[in-house]
Amino acid sequence: MSSDLQNSLASPDFQSEELWGTVVAVQANYYQVKLDSKQNPEDKELKNQLQNLMPDPRNLEPMPDALLCTRRSRLKKLGQRVMVGDRVKIEEPDWQGGRGAISAVLPRKSELDRPPIANTDQILLVFAMSEPTLDPHQLTRFLVKAESSYLPICLCFSKTDLVSVEEQAQWEQRIQQWGYQPTFISLHQQTGLEALFDQLSDRISVVAGPSGVGKSSLINHLVPLVKLRVGKVSGKLTRGRHTTRHIELFDLPAGGLLADTPGFNQPDLDCHPKDLANYFPETRQRLADASCQFSDCLHQDEPGCVVRGNWERYEIYLVMLQEAIAHQQACDRQSRGETNLKLKNHHRGNLTYEPKLEPKKYRQISRRTQQHQLQILQDDELD
Repeated sequence: MSSDLQNSLASPDFQSEELWGTVVAVQANYYQVKLDSKQNPEDKELKNQLQNLMPDPRNLEPMPDALLCTRRSRLKKLGQRVMVGDRVKIEEPDWQGGRGAISAVLPRKSELDRPPIANTDQILLVFAMSEPTLDPHQLTRFLVKAESSYLPICLCFSKTDLVSVEEQAQWEQRIQQWGYQPTFISLHQQTGLEALFDQLSDRISVVAGPSGVGKSSLINHLVPLVKLRVGKVSGKLTRGRHTTRHIELFDLPAGGLLADTPGFNQPDLDCHPKDLANYFPETRQRLADASCQFSDCLHQDEPGCVVRGNWERYEIYLVMLQEAIAHQQACDRQSRGETNLKLKNHHRGNLTYEPKLEPKKYRQISRRTQQHQLQILQDDELD
């Protein structure tokens, strides 16, 4: 790039226009920011402005559509966190070096803690029909975690080529009774992908689900240029291995962004016991038709409860309710300064909190300490 063009880019007239973009990846203290298309110097208006500054247009170097940015120390002092999906303002862009600095963050319309991502429009929850085996309890935990974000849920089942048509129809009817309209896809047979494309277009979607269900393979198909690392399902444990290590947004060919997230086999349940019923569409439907006798009903064995009844996931709800109660009791103890509890993981993700053993009373004395104490006794006898 010529010196005249560099001086023109650094001029106040050229930099007076605000530069905005979307954070698509975060690694360490650096942020990959995709610039808005209307403010990208690749656009015709700005490109013509740059070409007029140079005698020979052939010497014009291509401008980047993304910048590697740092965060202003002022934002750090204010405690302003920069997340994937944030809309940010860029200052002092260095087009030749592809660098910039984030000076401001727009207010978020949505925010997720795990995975940490902002401004998402929906959650794409991916589960496999087989390999690993589809578990209703695990699926419910992911659905409850997704429901707690209050974002629309797009439920997708992959690897339909590994099950029969009858089994797929049974699961479809079953999931519809839960209150969801699932999408069934097969990358091997190339089926169901058009319907999925329609649900993802022009939206920021977060892909979530347990490891090994084919999330990375699905993203590789939706965004062919990504080529994410794909892992195999463990034959001994019949569950997947983690392949995604960080969060990143990818451009969809038909418009929209797709965020890949690390897989988790068992998401945390940290909601209040009173809020758990709101995360089941079955209970929401029952409470919309009628109300329980007591306003603080937990829908266990209270009289006059309209939720308690013969619906498939009610037993799963009771198990998760006990976990939520144990979690809330532990939080209450910690707020009072009682931290002598430990988390115990039982069968099928049933978590309870048990008292910790006194370390000084039950810890075995090391051999080195014993020898030291014996040496002190011998020295006292000699004296």
